[in-house]
Amino acid sequence: MKETIIAPSVLAADFSHFAAAAAEIDASGAEWVHLDVMDGRFVPNLTFGPKLAADLRPHSKGIFDVHLMTEEPGALASAFAEAGADYITFHIEAAIHAHRVLMQIHELGKKAGISLVPSTPVSLIEELLPFADLVLVMTVNPGFGGQTLIEGCLEKIGALKRFREQKKLSFLISVDGGINAGTAPAAREAGADILVAGSAFFSAGDKKAFVRLLKGA
Repeated sequence: MKETIIAPSVLAADFSHFAAAAAEIDASGAEWVHLDVMDGRFVPNLTFGPKLAADLRPHSKGIFDVHLMTEEPGALASAFAEAGADYITFHIEAAIHAHRVLMQIHELGKKAGISLVPSTPVSLIEELLPFADLVLVMTVNPGFGGQTLIEGCLEKIGALKRFREQKKLSFLISVDGGINAGTAPAAREAGADILVAGSAFFSAGDKKAFVRLLKGA
């Protein structure tokens, strides 16, 4: 069994100390850095653009996991690829021509992901899964950190895992929203490969211990 990947979200960091936040993530043993990009249109909040990713890239050894919570994600893919993203994930709800966006991200030399808000079923993306490197299951309504996990969304993780096994695919399953020491075991048990944690990570006194806890160590 592969070890669970931990991806702290810098959305929950002190925005005046992003470089320090990246250093904390590296020192904790977490492998990925999750960057939540919000445009104030697809979700009711604004965060940051590709310049932050580019400025942060030299300060981190981690995999940059860019989550586009934006309308017209294809228009942003190239800028985030140039900024140093390793994975670029967009929302199926924001993309009419989702297969085209997946191919665009691959052509940029990056891994491509699809995300689902809580109200979107897995069945909506089944035709796209052979082309995806990652599926991000949102377990809160996107837009703000610090929310409580919607437990019913964890069923999507199991459905994705079964589909992956049946079709012999290799996409990773990530879960984002309300992940903490109390909810991580259920997400792992459901079959998540990646746990995105924001507020719980940055509020932890001992971040190394917290990461080990999320991994189930």
